[in-house]
Amino acid sequence: MAKWIDLLDPDRDALEQALPAELHEDAIERLLAPIAHDDEPRPKLEGRRSYIFGVFVVPQCVDEKDLVYFQEVDLVLTHEVVLTVRKTPARGDPFDPAEILPEGSAGEIGASLADAVAEAFLAAVDSLDVEVDQVDDGVDEWTAEVVRTRMKDLRHDILRVRRALGPTREALHHVVDQRVDLEGHEVFPHKVEIAFGEAYDKLLRATDGLDLARDLLGGARDYHQAKIANDQNEVMKRLTAVASILLVPTLIVGLYGQNFDHMPELHWYLGYAYSWGLIVVTTIAQVVYFRRKGWI
Repeated sequence: MAKWIDLLDPDRDALEQALPAELHEDAIERLLAPIAHDDEPRPKLEGRRSYIFGVFVVPQCVDEKDLVYFQEVDLVLTHEVVLTVRKTPARGDPFDPAEILPEGSAGEIGASLADAVAEAFLAAVDSLDVEVDQVDDGVDEWTAEVVRTRMKDLRHDILRVRRALGPTREALHHVVDQRVDLEGHEVFPHKVEIAFGEAYDKLLRATDGLDLARDLLGGARDYHQAKIANDQNEVMKRLTAVASILLVPTLIVGLYGQNFDHMPELHWYLGYAYSWGLIVVTTIAQVVYFRRKGWI
């Protein structure tokens, strides 16, 4: 049975006291570095002779705030000791593996941690699906500015989760392919490799779900753009109809406003009433025509 040591934001002295093996300097720097995720740190799991070093980035969604943040947990694993180093994120709580890491061998503890990470990705994808559905339902109700803002934020969140998901899936696949192990010791027996394989399958499901969420968001964006174009067309139809209605009266007024001497209607007793009647009749005719066309 392996010993599990968990540290939260340790300083160098606390870390060095807990280290189960002599680590390379780059690994120590990663363990001490604060969390900063967009593309860094890149999730990985690699064997380094006397120890296995891993970095996991775990997404968390806060549905009430439409917030996605990442928790980092680093792993140092030997045959007898499992050390986890957790980082406190800027906008959320640190990852807490206390309830999900069972007692057992080092490989079993590592597999349980990998499974917890995979479950977190599935939960994040489910939350993103809910947000996509909300945006899809709100396209017809929200203002264009609100829809654009939500879509932009959601697209950015999907991209960030995908950037963390790909390397995490690759890291677990290295264990399944037996490319990660300790020198002279088998930390990941067949039973543990199967457990890593199940976690890997969950990450594949998360990938498929994330692709589906991205496609649904793209469909909602296309519908939103088509709706805006259609609304603009309706406005242009009305403006064109109004301009056309005003055009004929303007032509009539302009024609009879020229004051030529040889214009019979100007000297006609009913000329003024005739011009008004012509304006009213042509205007009514245009309104009736445009209404039948559905333009006004």
